[in-house]
Amino acid sequence: MEIEKVQAFLRNLDKNNEKAWFGAHKEEYQALIVAPLLDVVEAMQDELVALNPPLNAVPKINGSLRRIYRDTRFSKDKTPYNVHVHLVFWAGDHATKSPGTHIALHQDGYGYGAGFWALDKDQLAQMRAQIVSDEGTKIAEAVGAAEAHGVPLNAPQLKRVPSGFDAAAPYAEWLKLKGLVVRNERKPYEASIFNDQQKLKAHFVEICQQMAPVNQYLMEQVF
Repeated sequence: MEIEKVQAFLRNLDKNNEKAWFGAHKEEYQALIVAPLLDVVEAMQDELVALNPPLNAVPKINGSLRRIYRDTRFSKDKTPYNVHVHLVFWAGDHATKSPGTHIALHQDGYGYGAGFWALDKDQLAQMRAQIVSDEGTKIAEAVGAAEAHGVPLNAPQLKRVPSGFDAAAPYAEWLKLKGLVVRNERKPYEASIFNDQQKLKAHFVEICQQMAPVNQYLMEQVF
């Protein structure tokens, strides 16, 4: 992978986010981004399946490498392409319906995180019951493991503790969550890593290892 050229491509796409421009540069997108990243994803498979929980690394578009095309059906923003590259390595059966580790490459840096954004009613009830049962011990340990690597918890979606729960309990802040996501601030690229396929594979595997406790908590306690 040539990260400087990837950054330049994403900058140009941001300035020319239209079908005509992308059509004229699609081969460049395939060569600079798709081909090298799918090779990296394939090389990660054996190590990710050995994690707890095992993660899927599927080397195809809309597998671990998500589509660059935006879904504009319900958005006021009708630009057709994402101006970042999104990778996902997931536990469970489905890339977008299971906990997982996400890595996003942007024109000015990259970020990563793990978890699951929006639990359904039953899953949320399960997580809240689990938090009450051990007074937040397991979820705190999982989040603390990610935070030790500089990947903090997203802010709770609720301003108040849900009705029916003790707002004065020491674990009450956890009950304000409607999902469980940790995510870091965007980091600058290190060319020595991103321009070397073996080092990049090792770096992505390390990220998945560091994020494993969050995915493990969700898979064992909620899903």
